[in-house]
Amino acid sequence: MASQTLIINGGHVLQLREDPEVIEADVHIDRATGKITHIGGGSASAGWRDTDSSNSDNDDGTIQTLDATGCIVMPGLVNAHTHAAMTLLRGYADDKPLEAWLREDIWPAEAEITPADVRAGTELAIVEMIKSGTTAFADMYFHVPEVVAAIEQTGVRARVGHGVVTIGKDDEAARDDMNEGLQMARKYDGAADGRVQTAFMPHSLTTMSEEYLQEAVTEAQQDDIPIHYHANETHSEVTPIVNNHNQRPLAYASALGMLSSSDFLAHGVHLDSNEIDRLAETGASLVHCPASNMKLASGIAPIPALIDAGVTVALGTDGAASNNDLDMFDELRDAAMLGKIGADDAAAVPAAQAIHMATAGGADALGLPGGRLKEGATADLIVVDLDSPHLTPTHNVISHLAYAARGSDVRHTICDGTVLMQNREIQTIDAETVINTAETQAQSLIERMGWDVSIGEKWDSIGEDVRSDA
Repeated sequence: MASQTLIINGGHVLQLREDPEVIEADVHIDRATGKITHIGGGSASAGWRDTDSSNSDNDDGTIQTLDATGCIVMPGLVNAHTHAAMTLLRGYADDKPLEAWLREDIWPAEAEITPADVRAGTELAIVEMIKSGTTAFADMYFHVPEVVAAIEQTGVRARVGHGVVTIGKDDEAARDDMNEGLQMARKYDGAADGRVQTAFMPHSLTTMSEEYLQEAVTEAQQDDIPIHYHANETHSEVTPIVNNHNQRPLAYASALGMLSSSDFLAHGVHLDSNEIDRLAETGASLVHCPASNMKLASGIAPIPALIDAGVTVALGTDGAASNNDLDMFDELRDAAMLGKIGADDAAAVPAAQAIHMATAGGADALGLPGGRLKEGATADLIVVDLDSPHLTPTHNVISHLAYAARGSDVRHTICDGTVLMQNREIQTIDAETVINTAETQAQSLIERMGWDVSIGEKWDSIGEDVRSDA
């Protein structure tokens, strides 16, 4: 008989409050409902360094236990903006500004993307996210049925949508793309036993024409479908809207009905004070992607000003082609560091705020369960092992989680009460097969694009170039 109760025992639990608190406690989960039933009763002898995994596999048929001795139990991380299948393009095109990167490299590659590519790339992304502590994500990409199938198999949670682009297309093709975005949002909402939610996802305010935006947004609103899009990422996204519509991007978005409390925007690097106030007034959320913004030299988002205004701020990795990993611990560290540089203030975006953005902020922005550990809440959580040199000594756990922890420190990952990773081993899918399949599909994609050398040969040629320049 399958275990009905899961107990995370012997650990210290992170409680995300106004002043975060770490308490010594066990976490009890009803696996049938996926809810946390009890937090408390931790062992008085439990210590940060007294690791003992002897009971991590205990399962008497009604109770399963996972050992968290020497660990912190915290909400699962939420990657609130990514393009999961772009893992196949990791390292494919680097060190270029956004517009050139998209038009010269990414869009031509994506023109060759097949459903099999998307399935392989999404599974690879999910394995990477599970292993680094992410339990929920938002995905804007293509071939949504394959994305949903990967989510269903692996056990994570997500809000998904088809990325709609109409520029450069005739009316028939543009309308087909718009309709696919709406149809995917309607069809897959509630899939995977409710772990999949959807959104209508126009790529951006400059890559989907106004006539199609007006029509699609009206339909999405009628069906209570949230809207997710890139906004104010670069100056080249802001300037055309100002020139063509004589207003800032978020005023334009608001006029189209694209700023409501259920909508969430990615990037928001180039926001003015009026746009920040508009986000706060409408309740729309902003997903900060610091690593991608740094790599593409897009700029520094005004995160302290957004937080001060009361805007819900989440964190996202963006795709692996512009990051180049999906480790949300890296992202929350980058958010804290970059926020300080941008504000010229070492106190800006403190550790606790960065953790909040990566957990509760992400869940709130996406309108998904999770993000907090409390009785009655959905059991989306991770167990982070603190028994490592880079996490020693344990003066301040909050500081460690923001500035020192790595995805590889995650010992267990649980979503909806189901153990997705136990003692660093993925439980729901064969990770080795996923990696091998993704490698094969990536090679096939490169060949379809006309790149007639293997990845290995390309690596060798790069090495020769480096040696010749030395």
